[in-house]
Amino acid sequence: MTLAGPEAYTSAVRLSLQVPLLQDRVAVITGAASGIGLATAQLFAREGARVLLADVQDATAAAEDIRLAGGTAWPLRVDVSDPEQVRACMAAAVEEGGRLDILVTAAGVGGGSAATADYAETDFQRVVAVNLAGVFYAMKYALQVMQRRGSGAIVTIGSVVGLVGLARSPAYAAAKGGVVQLTKVAALEYAVHNVRVNCVCPGMIDTPMVRRAPAGAQEVFIARQPLGRLGTAAEVAQAVLYLASDQSSFVTGATLAVDGGYLAQ
Repeated sequence: MTLAGPEAYTSAVRLSLQVPLLQDRVAVITGAASGIGLATAQLFAREGARVLLADVQDATAAAEDIRLAGGTAWPLRVDVSDPEQVRACMAAAVEEGGRLDILVTAAGVGGGSAATADYAETDFQRVVAVNLAGVFYAMKYALQVMQRRGSGAIVTIGSVVGLVGLARSPAYAAAKGGVVQLTKVAALEYAVHNVRVNCVCPGMIDTPMVRRAPAGAQEVFIARQPLGRLGTAAEVAQAVLYLASDQSSFVTGATLAVDGGYLAQ
């Protein structure tokens, strides 16, 4: 007979009482002003979390919408490529919320499209600075807090492009592949501190980044999807919620693709 652990018991109690999955937890979500980050912030707030919306863009309106819907959220301008701003962000979460339970690294940029030999060095540096170094900084300073608390959950946002590659996207693919590996390393290092670290790898999702693609690109994206459509940010947010909550209490170091079957081909 297998005895249920404390997390399973807690989850059962929450379910029986219909307690929100993230009740009273404090979450930092980077890139929260739009796209997957915003959808995740909205879902987390509905599930009882107090959410810090960190973004280089102004997230005031997004935070206000969450508050009007009955949630708790506050915005903070953060450039994730600047380690000092990221450090201050985590400190602000602890100061405002009293703790830090969850980090979601949804900030990202797409970069240009060119073959590797022709790819602009400045574009490569910018994409890596945001999509990889920015994730490292966020994890670094969140882990320092979570390690002291002895608990926490981090969900990084990678991409299927970081798992299989995509021609003419050397910076984006390299950065997202790095996020997958960084996730695994941190999961191994901090399991002893009861901190879980997992990665969600979206496929082609209907976000502002995809909408900015050249004309006809969306049709190409859809044609490559076995499910025959783009995914939605809300669908990705559900996967993030699973990995951030006690429902995934025995999951760490995992990579979860939300890709409409793209990787199965």
